[in-house]
Amino acid sequence: MTTQPKITDRGIERIVSVILRSGVLISGTVVFLGGLLFLARHGGERVDYRSFHAQAVSDKLVHGIIAGAAARRARSVIQLGVLLLLATPIARVAFSIVGFALERDRLYVVITSVVLAILLYSLVAGAAGAA
Repeated sequence: MTTQPKITDRGIERIVSVILRSGVLISGTVVFLGGLLFLARHGGERVDYRSFHAQAVSDKLVHGIIAGAAARRARSVIQLGVLLLLATPIARVAFSIVGFALERDRLYVVITSVVLAILLYSLVAGAAGAA
């Protein structure tokens, strides 16, 4: 008879804190690197405050942001960092569902699943409205 290690509330809290801390540090690092890249390429340009330049369409959609970041476009790298920051609490909620399922706490699995659905819906609806 094998016994599976029992996951505790404390263990889940530790993993969640690592997810949150890592997500913020990674996204902050990506934004910082994107900012350095932007300054290296555009730091000497003069700013024209008399005309408005809209954000590129490629930086409004996830696949465009990822493609732009892969091509080392500074604004896309910064946007990728912001996306990673937005993904951090979503990853936390998704992991919480797994943790509650391992604890066999059905009520919290349902509640947390509803929270995740609301987060994902608002993200998708917001992206559709921005496009």
